[in-house]
Amino acid sequence: MGGCSTSLPRTQEEEAADAVMAAKVESALLAAPMIYARHIDVSVNRGTVHLGGYVWSSEDFQQAKKDAAAVPGVTAVANEMELMRAGIAGTSR
Repeated sequence: MGGCSTSLPRTQEEEAADAVMAAKVESALLAAPMIYARHIDVSVNRGTVHLGGYVWSSEDFQQAKKDAAAVPGVTAVANEMELMRAGIAGTSR
């Protein structure tokens, strides 16, 4: 018998823990000297970090995922960022 699997709604405690983890991941990305992370969106669902938005280089793309995965408590990273080649003129790190 096949069927769709749906996850149960998060408890208030899970939502609070996810919000704390999202803040930690955002802080880690913004503090990373090797990447420009202002355009990276972070959300967390039960320890899985979802990275969205966009970055300017392949290196930033890989480094953001690596930095997010290094935050204690992160169980997985779903990389949904877009790579914007050539970036925006005048953008500095």
